Amino acid sequence: MSLPLAGVTILDFSRILSGPYATVILVDMGASVIKIERPGRGDGARGMPPLKDGKSGYFAAVNRGKRSIALDFTNPDDRALLDRMLARADVVVENFRPGVMARHGLDWDTLSARDPALIYASVSGYGQTGPDAHRPAYDAIVQARGGLMAMTGPSRAPLRAGSSVADLSGGMFLAHGILAALFDRQRTGRGRRIDVGLLDAQVALMEQAVTQCAIGPAPQPSGSRHPAIAPSEAVEASDGPFVITAGTDAQFERLCMCLELPLADDPRFVDNAARLQHARLLKRLIEAVTLGHPRTHWLARLTAAGVPCAPIQSMEQVMKDPQLAARNMIVDVLDRYGRATFKAAGNPIKISGMEDKPARPAAPELDGNRADILRWLDAD
Repeated sequence: MSLPLAGVTILDFSRILSGPYATVILVDMGASVIKIERPGRGDGARGMPPLKDGKSGYFAAVNRGKRSIALDFTNPDDRALLDRMLARADVVVENFRPGVMARHGLDWDTLSARDPALIYASVSGYGQTGPDAHRPAYDAIVQARGGLMAMTGPSRAPLRAGSSVADLSGGMFLAHGILAALFDRQRTGRGRRIDVGLLDAQVALMEQAVTQCAIGPAPQPSGSRHPAIAPSEAVEASDGPFVITAGTDAQFERLCMCLELPLADDPRFVDNAARLQHARLLKRLIEAVTLGHPRTHWLARLTAAGVPCAPIQSMEQVMKDPQLAARNMIVDVLDRYGRATFKAAGNPIKISGMEDKPARPAAPELDGNRADILRWLDAD
């Protein structure tokens, strides 16, 4: 079976993370992605740490399997070449602030008038509309403005999430939009404009917080505690914390049996709503027991009883997790000579007939695929 997006050609003008993350998802599903980069400098992520032998692992992780060509839009020859590429493309992706692409005659209105079947996908800090559309934004700015930072960490000590959640969610939503537009084009023959704002994407991930705030009271930082399930948080064992979640009454009953706690019939803990009201007391009662043994004791016992639980793993431990290894979620990224050079997260989308390889193709050298792209253009 061919890859689902085999034959789809994407011109990717984006850089750093949000746009490249969207297109690397599509690369894994078979799309041909050509990075359009600035001559001499290229994508700014090429210089971002971690570095190995002068190459960026950050860049490699989100640009693997793509091709690169460097073009100066003000150079007539380069512009003519770009116009030929646009005539062959199915999708354009960009993550500049609104107006930047228009200054080069590469905006949606101009390109769609030339090719009504073209799909044009934009991801920016605040989207293409609204009073702040032209403001710059970075991941931390969006986490702050979108409410995530205020809810992450202990009270009065806002923390940035340990991953670039805003950038990555913007990329994921952009990929969703591209796939929907490709499906629609099969029926209509026409392309669509896709507009994703990182702030919008961040708020879209605040599913419980938005509902809770509207009904009241507004959610507050709660550390590792889940805002709608109790118990669901980190608890202390004799050698450190681990996480438990009893999301159903049956799981809570099994938890109580494992811990030998007579709480299942206590009216303060009779159902999830009651347990939420007494979450702090419940944690203290649980820890009065769990502090008596190390984490491995409780993880084995709770797992055997069917109570959801997990160790709090470091990234070094995550890299060696056998479940992730079985799912090819830590993959090698090759260099241009076929040597395993970097590690990256794999593709969580598993599709029948789509090989899920433990190694992924190299990220491109700046302008490293010019000759190949020229041959592709001349193939007709």
